[in-house]
Amino acid sequence: MTTTTAGDAGAAPPADTGPTPSPSPSLPPKRTGRSATGTRRWLAAAFLLPGLVLLGALVLYPIGYSVYRSFLDQPGTGFAGLDNYRALFTDATILTAVKNNAIWVVLAPTIATALGLMFAVLTERIRWGTAFKLIVFMPMAISMLAAGIIFRLVYDQAPERGVANAVAVGVHDTFSESSGFPKAHPLPVHPLKAGGGGSFVTKEPVRAGAPALLPLVGVLPAKMPGDARPAAAAPAASGDGIAGTAWLDFTRGGGGRPNTVDPKELGLKGLKVEAVKDGRVVAATTAGADGSFTLPASADGALLRLPAENFREPYNGVDWLGPSLVTPGIIGSYVWMWAGFAMVLIAAGLAGLPRELLEAARVDGANEWQVFRRITVPLLAPVLAVVLVTLMINVLKVFDLVFIIAPGSSQDDANVLALQLYRSSFGTDADLGVGSAIAVLLLLLVIPVMLFNIRRIRKEGRR
Repeated sequence: MTTTTAGDAGAAPPADTGPTPSPSPSLPPKRTGRSATGTRRWLAAAFLLPGLVLLGALVLYPIGYSVYRSFLDQPGTGFAGLDNYRALFTDATILTAVKNNAIWVVLAPTIATALGLMFAVLTERIRWGTAFKLIVFMPMAISMLAAGIIFRLVYDQAPERGVANAVAVGVHDTFSESSGFPKAHPLPVHPLKAGGGGSFVTKEPVRAGAPALLPLVGVLPAKMPGDARPAAAAPAASGDGIAGTAWLDFTRGGGGRPNTVDPKELGLKGLKVEAVKDGRVVAATTAGADGSFTLPASADGALLRLPAENFREPYNGVDWLGPSLVTPGIIGSYVWMWAGFAMVLIAAGLAGLPRELLEAARVDGANEWQVFRRITVPLLAPVLAVVLVTLMINVLKVFDLVFIIAPGSSQDDANVLALQLYRSSFGTDADLGVGSAIAVLLLLLVIPVMLFNIRRIRKEGRR
């Protein structure tokens, strides 16, 4: 084999093979009818078609028809233009619903999120925190209907049925003694008359040596003090004092005589008696279990007065479902249900926080409040935003609680847009045009919140 080297002068030059061919341009990929995941496009479309049909029938069509119907009149036969939307801002009932919805959007999500944050942080380090979280989250297991029935009973005006008023009455009566005889009053034949301000006074001044009789009626025997005893004749007063008897001048079964202490009549235990001269109280006492009482000699010639505090109506609690408190009361029931939801989400976010940052802050001298305010809350901001946005969307369409808890007399004061939508769309005087306009308004209120949520999710996804 002969090898040609560079030094060979007589070596033949390499053969000319022509210009070097340029690389051929890349050809477009051949279409195979498959998606990026390798699935045939027609097969994917076939699987998506039922869902798209349901989405169009149950979501898109109702939205489109509601927008169309909102421009028609009440019968739906004529074009009403913007009259239905104008009614949203001129009708007093609908304006109340808009105002209440604004109160709901501001208060309910904020309070529920704040409570959820507090529960999640405070129960993080205790051994029974899981049990506490289970109890707080438990209301989420019941429906809005059941929660509404529960709180309709909780807010009942009667203290013997409503838990809230039972607590309120108990606290009030602890610090302020209640009246024993709210319905008691004298008869015209009795030696008492109205004294002004709810009090009663004797028609004539009392004298030493003569018994002072203070009969009253209007108290059911079942409402008498449990330790009241049969009324006794007035005891003899010492010196020039005044002795008397205050009793219920009513004999069960009949047969009693007015202004006379009969054997079956009970004394008005605890009745306060004052001796008044020239508009000034000179002596005071309280009737015993048998109704008897005595006054010192200074009461001679005075008028006996039964002050109004003997007869004032007992404290019956707070009117939770009245016009002024019905909306805060219903918001309280909503917070009772959804604080557990906020707590669970925030607790999940709290479990994912980098502990080294918290410990570093403590090592640098920060107290727990500073760690919470400057480290924990800023790191939990995305989770808090999720909870707030979710609850805001939820309260915009709240209906069940308001419809069930608010009584008929206060339903206008507790009205919200979802309830007004129901009231405007159904019933004898239904106006589907106005109802559809309210539905469109609710949609317009929800869309900005949803767009904010979508934007936040995309921003989190790009991190």
